[in-house]
Amino acid sequence: MSQGKIVKISGPLVVASGMQDADMYDVVRVGDLGLIGEIIEMREDMASIQVYEDTAGLGPGAPVVTTGAQLSVELGPGLIENIYDGIQRPLEVMYEAYGSNITRGVQAPSLDRDKKWEFKPTASAGDQVEAGDVLGTVQETAVVQQKIMVPVGVSGTIETIEEGSFTVEETICKVKEEDGTVRELTMMQKWPVRVARPYKEKLMPEMPLVTGQRVIDTFFPIAKGGVAAVPGPFGSGKTVVQHQLAKWADADVVVYIGCGERGNEMTDVLNEFPDLKDPRTGESLMKRTVLIANTSDMPVAAREASIYTGITIAEYFRDMGFSVALMADSTSRWAEALREMSGRLEEMPGEEGYPAYLASRLAQFYERAGRTISLGKEGRTGALSAIGAVSPPGGDISEPVSQATLRIVKVFWSLDAQLAYARHFPAINWLNSYSLYVDRLASWYEENVSKEFPKLREDAIRLLQEEAELQEIVQLVGVDALSFEDRIKLEACKSIREDYLHQNAFHEIDTYSSLNKQYLLIKLIMTYYNLSKDAISKGAPFNQLAAMPVREDIGRFKYVEEADTQKAYEDIINKLKDKISKLITEEGDEQ
Repeated sequence: MSQGKIVKISGPLVVASGMQDADMYDVVRVGDLGLIGEIIEMREDMASIQVYEDTAGLGPGAPVVTTGAQLSVELGPGLIENIYDGIQRPLEVMYEAYGSNITRGVQAPSLDRDKKWEFKPTASAGDQVEAGDVLGTVQETAVVQQKIMVPVGVSGTIETIEEGSFTVEETICKVKEEDGTVRELTMMQKWPVRVARPYKEKLMPEMPLVTGQRVIDTFFPIAKGGVAAVPGPFGSGKTVVQHQLAKWADADVVVYIGCGERGNEMTDVLNEFPDLKDPRTGESLMKRTVLIANTSDMPVAAREASIYTGITIAEYFRDMGFSVALMADSTSRWAEALREMSGRLEEMPGEEGYPAYLASRLAQFYERAGRTISLGKEGRTGALSAIGAVSPPGGDISEPVSQATLRIVKVFWSLDAQLAYARHFPAINWLNSYSLYVDRLASWYEENVSKEFPKLREDAIRLLQEEAELQEIVQLVGVDALSFEDRIKLEACKSIREDYLHQNAFHEIDTYSSLNKQYLLIKLIMTYYNLSKDAISKGAPFNQLAAMPVREDIGRFKYVEEADTQKAYEDIINKLKDKISKLITEEGDEQ
């Protein structure tokens, strides 16, 4: 431990002298209150420290003591259902102890030290174990069973292992290493947040993270272990999109990071999630969720830590073999924290004042996502999918954070203010968005949904692109100048936009659409288009094709209960074919 003295204070940045024995990224205690901070720059014996709490009242000469350890998170039973701040302090515990305003300098253990967990060993005395091997399990919630793993850096022979109820600090196992050292293992391990947790092998993404959102799953899918960005201007629905993904994504565990978000939005999350019924288990959604709440009025330095805290917790569950979905809302607020701290450090500014290392920091964060084989003899396969919201000022995605993010991620869901103002939600612009996973996931969709599905997606995207070109002609000379074939194309695109891409997050049934339902709905729309195009070539009247009542049935199909979709699809398709064949026959009779 090293003790120094404050020589300069600049907002959340404190400079201390006499810190020659400290190391980069060491956690320090600042002032008489013991405010928590982290060393981010060293110059001779001068340490620049970002303080994660309000520095009001600090003065030169106040003591600074290093702990000799990096900023770390506690990993073990008790993470699920918990609500933490950016440096993994449990907010509910602090609220009960100190009230609604967090007292500066307070410390609270991240994991409850008194609660006992039922540990069931899966290993036995005499077994050879290495880092990542599972010692036993703890049923943390009704839906999450934690695997207690051998920490990194430990390997040897199990001397003793016990079954029963233990706190996270009590010894459950003793491992004798090759040099004769006996290591006592507990259910809790610590890990520095800035260091990615190791794994055996990184795998290529092969399956989609099914979200139940049609525009995402069909047109712009994200793979399990993939990374996605959701940039959009104020009011375009970034937070609702992330809430929907957190609620419905096909993930075993959800880690939601509110990084610099408005307090009322985080309040919505905290109020909604416990009441939401998990569609997979019927339990509360909180039974598989970890929330990190770092609102915009909290100290700016803690925003930077919150991102790393969240992804380290997510990696821990990934190592157990779970599929984890991480939501970061929003990385722009994190980048603003980087810019503020960089300015206070008097570093040379890059584009728009952001530090020159902005892109590399973003890459370090997103590269920690992936589908991996964990350490240990068993080699569990887990996936960590990261979805980051970006809030470009004025909706201009040419700004540095958006551009740096786009160079890293493989899925881009472009939220559009005009669509949002037109009440089209999710407001994902189908002409500007993209997914680089489409080709890789095509074989999975063919095997698990339908061989036709990738082709239907391709045809629908092409139609929407052609519609954009036709709309320019319509604006110049009017719709009457178009051929009937082009006009039926516009009608089909209207169905794709209004019946397929528009999805009501607050509707009991439409909020989630299974892949099978998505396939049947897009097939109905494309069947209508193909049959109508063929009918027009045979002389059927365009006005009657466009005004068929069965089109309303297609539009209402998304509100059909999941169990009734196949029957509803067959009824509509038969009605559609029957009506169009009658129109062709009537036209042929008239001629």
